[in-house]
Amino acid sequence: MIVSELWIYPIKSCQGIKLQQAEVTSKGFVWDREMMVISQRGKFLTQRQFPQLAKVQVAIAENTISLSLQDNSIEPITFIPTLQGQETEVEIWRDHTIAIDQGDQVAEWFHQVLELQPEKQCRLVRQSPQYIRPVNPKIAPDPTPVSFADGYPVLITTTASLKELNRRITETYQDPELIVPMNRFRPNIVVETELPFDEDNWKLVQVGEIKFAVVKPSSRCIITTVDQQTGNVNRLKEPLRTLGTFRQFGEQGVMFGENMIPQNTGIVNVGDKLQILAVRG
Repeated sequence: MIVSELWIYPIKSCQGIKLQQAEVTSKGFVWDREMMVISQRGKFLTQRQFPQLAKVQVAIAENTISLSLQDNSIEPITFIPTLQGQETEVEIWRDHTIAIDQGDQVAEWFHQVLELQPEKQCRLVRQSPQYIRPVNPKIAPDPTPVSFADGYPVLITTTASLKELNRRITETYQDPELIVPMNRFRPNIVVETELPFDEDNWKLVQVGEIKFAVVKPSSRCIITTVDQQTGNVNRLKEPLRTLGTFRQFGEQGVMFGENMIPQNTGIVNVGDKLQILAVRG
């Protein structure tokens, strides 16, 4: 089993950046979900409410970040991410933490992207290194930091599982246009595999020099139905509908991919082998 893709998503719910090499820290890949858009009340905003975020292209060059839209409907913007801005309280799921505001100019840009009314506000914030957001203590008893990801530092998906999902979608609809790419699931690591959903059994894996505890299947939501280039929402609710026919795990939800916690820090590369060190009992 070989790593075929590595991804970071510097701004939560915006487009990802494909890498050949990623630096792994205790809270995940460097720059992954480092920033997010929030409402005027400090609550995180995602493609769940604003699917057009999927059109936002992100590029990092030295000390700047450039943002543009897939359809070029709004002028691109470049800004310098800062850790010196105003601190503000933010809410992401059940977590409340402190983040750093990235300024008026980029906030106004996202205001246009989200097509908000003039009286509504949004801000772009960056995670503060001074305030740790911990992983669910029921999953990781020791304080384990996480970025603005939904809940865990790293998400891994496999090619055989996607192939099986698409086989079922094709069998149902006989429409090749409904086949979904891996980016619908917004993974950090994609691994070439032969057995669908073999990752359900993994407990501890090693990718290159990094060991990862495989702690929880990833519960999927309406974002999987959003085209990650155009922001269009699939009217048939695919692939979520098909996933629900064979990947529904009781009250836990519909699952695809696995959440992982790094056990050490270092570098992972495309082409690294994945070794299974322990399986679930």
